[in-house]
Amino acid sequence: MAKPKTRVVVVGGGTAGWMTAAALSRLLPGQCSVHLIESEAIGVVGVGEATLPHIRAFNERLGIDEADFMARTRATFKLGIEFRDWNRLGDSYIHPFGTFGRGTGGVDFQHYWARLLREGAPLPSLDTVSYACALARAGKFDRPETDPNRLAGTFGYAYQFDALLFAPYLREIAEGMGARRTEGIVVRVERDGDNGDIAAIVLDTGERIEGDLFVDCSGFRALLLGEAMAEPFVDWSHWLPTDRAVAMPCRTRTAVTPYTSAIAMPAGWRWRIPLQHRTGNGYVYASGFVSDDDACRALEDAVEGEALAAPRVLRFKAGRRRRSWVGNCVAIGLASGFLEPLESTSIYLVQQAITTLIELFPEPRIAATDRDEFNRVIDLEYDRIRDFLILHYHATTRSDSPFWDYVRTMPIPDTLSEKLDLWRTRARIVKYREGVFLDPSWVAVYLGQGIVPEGWDPRADPVASDALARSLDALRGEIASDVARRPDHRSFIERYCAMAQAA
Repeated sequence: MAKPKTRVVVVGGGTAGWMTAAALSRLLPGQCSVHLIESEAIGVVGVGEATLPHIRAFNERLGIDEADFMARTRATFKLGIEFRDWNRLGDSYIHPFGTFGRGTGGVDFQHYWARLLREGAPLPSLDTVSYACALARAGKFDRPETDPNRLAGTFGYAYQFDALLFAPYLREIAEGMGARRTEGIVVRVERDGDNGDIAAIVLDTGERIEGDLFVDCSGFRALLLGEAMAEPFVDWSHWLPTDRAVAMPCRTRTAVTPYTSAIAMPAGWRWRIPLQHRTGNGYVYASGFVSDDDACRALEDAVEGEALAAPRVLRFKAGRRRRSWVGNCVAIGLASGFLEPLESTSIYLVQQAITTLIELFPEPRIAATDRDEFNRVIDLEYDRIRDFLILHYHATTRSDSPFWDYVRTMPIPDTLSEKLDLWRTRARIVKYREGVFLDPSWVAVYLGQGIVPEGWDPRADPVASDALARSLDALRGEIASDVARRPDHRSFIERYCAMAQAA
């Protein structure tokens, strides 16, 4: 006799809700049924969305054709994130989805680089010894080669797409695999009087929907986990004080760059996300340092083309729920927590929560050990991304505004202090089995924002300085030569996935 399927009720649509519905329907068709509740009367947070390379694996697991997905969501390719004016005005560096230089003798590249910096050796720009950075700076794109030992195999890529088009695209996929959708607004949550679990939700239509597992994708409101289950929110706004964003798309007139830009502003930073049909713009700011009206004016003055909509202000707070899975309620997306979009981690956190839920999916009952493991993994993801984001603000020499004075001098988490100490003394990167950002990401921000280590791995000493310098210069030349023959980013898109191909 077949086991009864776990009844999964997803509250809320948008990116998080439909990613969850599509993944569960595709990957666990025999274990669960999926019923998603959303209302068209409730808006979604939809701005130009930038992602991390992990989304490619997620899409592949769902059987999504890349060219079709990119055409339907007006997507462009993303090789990394450009940071402008973060350490000081006029600075620029790229956090690439790829490696820097070449390590040798079991010693990572940054140790050789740190040694040469301290010795005052003439060095090429760091961007020029990363294939991903060089490709991005040249405005070019090509698919990476499969051999990681070849220069063109040392990078990855992600996407920049229209978030308002992504959720409907996923909805088609989810419903095609059996997920059911009901239009309605949740007006009441019924809880079991014995164990406190959610027994059912009641809609404004009067319909009562029972379930075994409830997934809260209701956004910042956290209707189930926050309101019904009263799970506390851990506030990180003292470390990440940006609490608002004003967003405004414009017509694309400049080059469609294969990277997202994060340009520091007097009270935060401004994003630029080039899509096929428009450019997404926004100013993420701390309301304690600039008014909404002044932030809107600053964004309007900065955009590069004709505005396609009026500025729209979004409000948020950095932090996460103390636990993301309580009882039979799992929060995914903004209902679980929020970390500002500086490093494009929002969709990654949704994806990681879905992946972990699938790995620990209750069969048939929810085990406390599974809940605890889920919460451990998600907490680590949030905490380690939090430290990486704080680093961008804290590692600055800027003192030209009250905001930059605050973040430069604020106390930081002990976990970040330990990472900084290891880097400053030995050019070491803390290595984790879990977590999204690996060595090249930390190297990009540390060196990009001027934190030069005082020491390095002593195994980097035997190689002569002039030999190292010649090797780096040769690598720079190899990368430049190979990048020169790659196609223009816009041309690649028009050939591969232009939006005109979408039916």
